[in-house]
Amino acid sequence: MQSAKEKSANAAASAKAGMEKSKASADERGDKMKTRDPMEKGAAEQRKEERKMGAEGEKQGEKQVNAANTGGVTGHHPTGGFGSGV
Repeated sequence: MQSAKEKSANAAASAKAGMEKSKASADERGDKMKTRDPMEKGAAEQRKEERKMGAEGEKQGEKQVNAANTGGVTGHHPTGGFGSGV
């Protein structure tokens, strides 16, 4: 089971990544409205996707660090389940 500290850190990482993804989408929409050139529109979409992937990668990295800082507990039972073993 995840510790409360790890859960809150993971929630913060997810929120931060969500905000970055939203910013990327808003910037892309603005860039697309500023131009009529299809190449520029494609470049704006590519920048958005790169930013979103970067934010997701950073979030996953932070989650791994959080798990390592709390002893690596991930919430999964070593046998693959959450059962009592009975």
